[in-house]
Amino acid sequence: MHTQGELSAFSPRPEDGKTFLENARIKAKTLKAVRYKDWVFGEDSGLEVEGLGNLPGIHSARYAGARASDNENIAKLLKMMTIRPMANRRARFVCSLVVLTPEGEEWSFEGIMPGEIAKAPRGQLGFGYDPVFVPDGQTQTLAELGPGFKVTKSHRALAFHQFVSRFKSINTL
Repeated sequence: MHTQGELSAFSPRPEDGKTFLENARIKAKTLKAVRYKDWVFGEDSGLEVEGLGNLPGIHSARYAGARASDNENIAKLLKMMTIRPMANRRARFVCSLVVLTPEGEEWSFEGIMPGEIAKAPRGQLGFGYDPVFVPDGQTQTLAELGPGFKVTKSHRALAFHQFVSRFKSINTL
C-alpha cells in the first residue's frame, strides 16, 4: 500500500469539487492514473455546522485561510458562532470515501458522526476541530476522548467499515 507522498510520479490535482464526494473522486481518479492496476482510495472529509449553513464544509482545512493552523480554524469557527449568536450548535463530521477497484469500478461510501460544537476548546488528543466537537451521546470533545474512540466511531472509521463490509461480501462468494 502506498500513500500519495510515496509516489514519485504523482502530482495531486486541486480539490475544486463542490462536495466531499466530488473531492474524494478527484483524488481517487488522479491516483488511479498512476496506479491503474491497484485498488485506489480517495477520501475527503470535514465539519458542517448547522447554524452556519453547513460551513466550513469542504473548506474545513482552510476555513481561516490557505495556510491556517488548526487553532486558527477553530478560532474562526468559534468567532463566527458568536458573531451570529445561535442556539443551534449542531454539527457533524462527514467523510466521503471513493474506492476504485483494479477493474476501474467505483464504489463510494459516506460516514457521518453527528454532534455539537463546544463553547471552548478542550483536550489535547486530536487534530483539526477535535477540541471543539462533542459527539452525540458524549460529554467530552474528540480531543478528550482520544484516538481509541475515533478509530471505531469517527466519520472516517464508519466510511471505511462500509468499504470493508462490501469488500468481504464480494470475497466470500
